[in-house]
Amino acid sequence: MGTVRQWHWISGAITLVGMLLFAITGITLNHAGAIPTEPQIVEVEGTLPRSALDSLRNLPKGKVLLPAVVRRHLSAEFDVSIPSVKGEWDGIEFYLAIAKPGSDAWIAIDTEFSEFIYESTKRGWVAYFNDLHKGRDTGLAWRIFIDAFSLVCIVFCVTGLILLFRQSSHRVSTWPITTLGVLIPLVIILLFV
Repeated sequence: MGTVRQWHWISGAITLVGMLLFAITGITLNHAGAIPTEPQIVEVEGTLPRSALDSLRNLPKGKVLLPAVVRRHLSAEFDVSIPSVKGEWDGIEFYLAIAKPGSDAWIAIDTEFSEFIYESTKRGWVAYFNDLHKGRDTGLAWRIFIDAFSLVCIVFCVTGLILLFRQSSHRVSTWPITTLGVLIPLVIILLFV
């Protein structure tokens, strides 16, 4: 009994903050339309110097990284930070969509006219945490964390069930309440969803 109890409290302690976060963001996701938000949109248009454009023109068509000289120029002159992610290059225009939790951006560079357009939209902290909840645009490290977190939550639930079995003879209401916990979501799904 001690081992199951230890696994239960340790897994509960490890997942406590995560379960609170996922429970709160479950509510914010369920009521996303009712939460007022004012997205912050930043638009930047400008021209690029010939050296930056030439470094782009020399790339093969297809999925390519935006050359470092272009990224440095955009950062220094326009305060536009472009990650080292591959975008689409057709020989004339470069396009890159940049998605992150709670925000997204894109940049289009037209080498014929030496112009670029950049747009960034930040949807706020609620959107950021909602996207973390869904694993949307979060990257490999967060996906690995969510999988590990889920496994520890399964350990927490299974050890809790084992403890319920072991303690149920002392508490008559254990199985009626547990059955209710199974039936309520099942009935809602079958009748109302």
